[in-house]
Amino acid sequence: MRNHPIIVQKYGGACLETPAKIRAVARSLADLHGRGHRVVAIVSAMGKTTDQLIQMAYQVSPAPNRRELDMLLTTGERISMSLMSMALSDLGVPAISFTGSQAGVMTDDSHSSARILDVRPIRVHEELERGRVVVLAGFQGVNPATREITTLGRGGSDTTAVAMAAALKAQRCEIIKEVDGICSADPRIVPDAKPLRRVDFASLSEMCFWGAKVLHFRSVELAQSQDVPLVLKQWGGVKRSTLVLKEVAGMENGKVLAVNSMARIEHVEIDSKDLNDGFEKFAQHLRENSLSWPQLLASHFTAGKTSMTVACDSEWLDALLRTLEHAKDMRKRREASSSVSLTCFGGVSSELPFRALQVLAQQGIVPDKYVLSPHSVSLFVPVESREAAVKALHSLVQQT
Repeated sequence: MRNHPIIVQKYGGACLETPAKIRAVARSLADLHGRGHRVVAIVSAMGKTTDQLIQMAYQVSPAPNRRELDMLLTTGERISMSLMSMALSDLGVPAISFTGSQAGVMTDDSHSSARILDVRPIRVHEELERGRVVVLAGFQGVNPATREITTLGRGGSDTTAVAMAAALKAQRCEIIKEVDGICSADPRIVPDAKPLRRVDFASLSEMCFWGAKVLHFRSVELAQSQDVPLVLKQWGGVKRSTLVLKEVAGMENGKVLAVNSMARIEHVEIDSKDLNDGFEKFAQHLRENSLSWPQLLASHFTAGKTSMTVACDSEWLDALLRTLEHAKDMRKRREASSSVSLTCFGGVSSELPFRALQVLAQQGIVPDKYVLSPHSVSLFVPVESREAAVKALHSLVQQT
């Protein structure tokens, strides 16, 4: 098996929701293995298991310890990996399952949002050479200094898959979900959103950073930097795919590719003498409460106060707000808002922010801020206006 190509496949939770679905995925993996490939399968937790575990944690404790929360959440992927390995064995396919730490996924010490520092897939290599399918728990790793188990953040199984594909020099990394690849908007909000069959890394990275749930945005950056061939595939029924390329020929500069959104963004105000002092106080607050850094979307200083606009998963944001209730020099500044973002081919055109504001104004939606990046314009709107804003701005998407 040593010279056979390695294929890394990652299966999302919806593909593994029931034992019957796990058996169906096992048959697909068995077929791939039977055609001469060395196969590594990265699995997420079954269905809504992670959400259920979080709910259970908060039923036990109003403020779960972050280290123990990681220990709890990693059990979801361990259930999936062991069941998948059992299903493969019943099909006569030799298989073995590993946790992130057993697979050599080394991370920093940040609980709930750890970053991968290195991958040392010694045992994975050994089992592939023995002809086994290797099933790995996504979303998790271990800090080599403390030996503590960590998680990579929601959607982190995508990053596990890309990191493992890079370390194994895999032929390609396939991210398999029940949805139809990458679309011009969330089909649950915009039913006529169009699938994108080819997309470049730069655009996809922006889309995922600003809320597209199809991929963990850090996995896109990692795939680009490590030159990992990345394909998104639809599972079941009519199987379609999206190919992620370094460049897509013929892209028109400024053409709007997609609309994405973040449902919840929180705003924090910190009493401080300048912006640096505000950041230092925020960093200290995070350390004291064992909270990882969120996505920091914007920040400014005025009149003795540093304002920060942050995004993360809802569990983290809820945890932050609870800690702010007892903080002396920082507080929640205003009600949560949402972001709606337009991502463009080859850079944002100069007039796009104005066009976006005009479209929203026609629907009676008035954003209070916009943030410009090389490939996106993102507007901050009231939470209750998010879906209407996505639908309205989708009119600016130009199909190729």
